[in-house]
Amino acid sequence: MCGVIMTDPPKDPIVCSYLLEIPHVSASDNRSDEQRLKKSLFVTSGLKEIGIPLSLCRELPGLLRRSDYRIRAVVVNVDHRWELVEIDDRYENPSCYSVAVDLGSTVIAFYLVDLSEGRVVDTVSVENPQIAHGEDILTRIQFASTEDGLHLLQGLVIECFNQAIERICKKHSVCVKDVYAISVSGNTTMSHLFLGLDPSALCKEPYVPVVNTPDMISAAELGISIHPRGYVYVIPNMGSYVGGDILGGILVSGMHQTDDISLYVDVGTNAEVVLGNSEWMVACAGAAGPALEGGVLKSGKRAQKGAIEHVDINRKTLELSYRTIENGAPDGICGSGVIRLLAEMFLAGLVDSSGVLVAKKDPLRMIDTRHGKGYIIVPGEQAAHGKDILITEADIKNLMRSKGAMFTILRIVTQSVGITFKEVEHFFVAGTFGSYIEPEKAITIGMLPDIPIDKYKRLGNASGKGAVEVLLSNRARRELSKIRDKITYLEMNVNANFMSQFTSSLFLPHTDLSLFPSVAKKRE
Repeated sequence: MCGVIMTDPPKDPIVCSYLLEIPHVSASDNRSDEQRLKKSLFVTSGLKEIGIPLSLCRELPGLLRRSDYRIRAVVVNVDHRWELVEIDDRYENPSCYSVAVDLGSTVIAFYLVDLSEGRVVDTVSVENPQIAHGEDILTRIQFASTEDGLHLLQGLVIECFNQAIERICKKHSVCVKDVYAISVSGNTTMSHLFLGLDPSALCKEPYVPVVNTPDMISAAELGISIHPRGYVYVIPNMGSYVGGDILGGILVSGMHQTDDISLYVDVGTNAEVVLGNSEWMVACAGAAGPALEGGVLKSGKRAQKGAIEHVDINRKTLELSYRTIENGAPDGICGSGVIRLLAEMFLAGLVDSSGVLVAKKDPLRMIDTRHGKGYIIVPGEQAAHGKDILITEADIKNLMRSKGAMFTILRIVTQSVGITFKEVEHFFVAGTFGSYIEPEKAITIGMLPDIPIDKYKRLGNASGKGAVEVLLSNRARRELSKIRDKITYLEMNVNANFMSQFTSSLFLPHTDLSLFPSVAKKRE
């Protein structure tokens, strides 16, 4: 994304830098230095109410006289009021920067944003160091309840922030002190751990967060090394299961601004779903399982170099071809690769609708393992680690449970408001993993609804894009509040239909083939 212009130069970014020529003191004009500064800011920017901290008032008289009354002033929009955070004599350098952060449970993405030009300068992604104390959210919540556990988890992510921000700034010759604001988009648990808030109530009834809409926080209070008077904005959540990452994604999708009915789904270990339009929205969330991200599979791995991401199987010859990330030597298969693999195997007749491998179809690739029957994707002699890369029947069952949970959540949320999938005009697929899902293959295995492919729109990392948007536009932050107020949350745990519908979805693509006419046609 380096150098990509996100918008036109923003009209109302969270941070603004102004070059001021302040009238000199005279016998006929003996206003205070602070009054003269505020008046000049108003004339230049139109901003009326600006808070000035005492520390800057102390610097002001010397700076004005030393710079011949020509100064730069930097203001931050703090909870919809403006606050002066810097004055200096860098009259020729109006640039100011901010950093948007997608705080994922597995990967944290940082976006360096030049607010003067309205562009993302660069991005960097790093593994979330909290993984060492739990790969999933529930384990981290449990660890946070141990002695010093919460303090340790917060410290790890704050240190990660500081290192990544320093790294991306240094790469582009930007001083970290020129970063005046950070926006953070994450699920409710990740936001709590980042802020050092006790997350224990998030996972037990009645699922109450400590805070849904945090005030903007001093970066110094959190220990984040940007400008000493810089601020951190955490995108609000609307409960324990629908976090700021989802609200930010809705903002990016624009579904809250149209009369068309849209479905938004963030695909991952947990599936967060929002259905609605400009008038109403309903949301729900549920565990889809780590199989969708390659987790728990015998040969599964994260989407890294060497992971198989694309598989084709010739339906006549059964010849298999594959592609790995960055063309690395194959050493496993990632989530999007697994979805495509299962779809290809099903269409080729290598696995039946109940998830059982058809051994006689391709006996050369079928083997017996201690996990049951397996299908060899890459023989050991061709793999980076010298071991067969394969998918077992146990893997397939795990994947079918995950895809079944995803489809069931989608179906229940539409049924809850009395509509069918045919009435959905836009289907937004978000999340880093969701960026690589091929809707056609996900439909084939019964994970996503069988609607026209052109209705599907992959948003990529919508959470990160939302974090960028709220830095570029104060209006966007106001929109988040409106979005939040529109959403009604549906609790999956108390839905009487969930288990019966989930059971029906544990087949390829489903027990009710009328729901997947395009798949039935492909199988003819």
